[in-house]
Amino acid sequence: MQVDLRESWWIRDVEIPTRLVLAPMAGVSVQAFRRQGRRYGAGLVCSEMVSCAGLEHRNERTLGYLRVARDEHPLAIQIFGSEPTVMAEAAQMVVTAGADIVDINFGCPVRKVTKTGAGATLLDDPDRACAIVDAVAGAVDVPVSVKMRRGLEDGSRACLTVGPQLVAAGAATLTLHPRSARQMYTGEADHSLTAELVELVDVPVIASGDITSRGRAQAVLAATGAAAVMVGRAAQGNPWSLREIVDGAAAEPSREEVAAELIVFVRETVRELGERRAVGFLKKFYGWYLGRGRFPKPFKQELVQLESTDDVVTRLLAAAPRAAQLVERLEAELPDPADEILLDSMPISIYGGG
Repeated sequence: MQVDLRESWWIRDVEIPTRLVLAPMAGVSVQAFRRQGRRYGAGLVCSEMVSCAGLEHRNERTLGYLRVARDEHPLAIQIFGSEPTVMAEAAQMVVTAGADIVDINFGCPVRKVTKTGAGATLLDDPDRACAIVDAVAGAVDVPVSVKMRRGLEDGSRACLTVGPQLVAAGAATLTLHPRSARQMYTGEADHSLTAELVELVDVPVIASGDITSRGRAQAVLAATGAAAVMVGRAAQGNPWSLREIVDGAAAEPSREEVAAELIVFVRETVRELGERRAVGFLKKFYGWYLGRGRFPKPFKQELVQLESTDDVVTRLLAAAPRAAQLVERLEAELPDPADEILLDSMPISIYGGG
């Protein structure tokens, strides 16, 4: 059975216009990435995970994750931590920043997160996990979602025990990435677990893991009964994959389209992070955009070695001169940065590109 990926669905009182969700990814899901995802068909976009401890201590870089543009909605801002009270306070901050949904991370497998008792570790501590969800749901008026893995160890079925408990505690939707924390991103996502979770809960379930094409998205939705699919790594430097999944449109862009999207992404990232941070942050994206045979391999190395983003843009336009018109059109469609919500408690330097 074919699922209409353009059909809207609901997370409580928030309407999601397509059945594709752009995943929260650390070091990737900056505002420029999210806005691009919305343009290419993502019905819901998510911030990278935000430390509740960083918000509690008003860390300037952490607060910088809470800039929200009007073309991002609906937007989920993801928070992580292990203390219910601190997580509840962080949830209130992200809602003030403009989040339509507060997403809680119970899935991160990275050691520096799990060693603090946060992320995937909480799947082995269901009482604390439920206390966090209960505290967050009680602190905000927007829906609360939870992203989780199958469990810590290979073969774990913890998600099927903890998931219904999280819903009872106040989660309005669950996202399951059915790999273990130990697996990281190796092996295959076991979506038979996703199907079991769908049967156990009465809230929408989002299927995450190995969604790389329209055919795969359709197969997972049909087999699991999930409300939507979440796309992560497949969208890195490749927003056209989102359009292919949602609409079935040809996924391979022209060289001019690639250059234009990368130029806009570079400029938007500089506006968000500032030139100094953006230079290093963007280097991984050059390989993602320019790979897949789109540009000669040495070209990516050339861009990585350039000292400024202006030099990168100049070189891209020299390689694809007709991209200039596409850039002009894309930038004309972007909303005014002045429309972003600014929190009074945020350091002003964040919004000056610092």
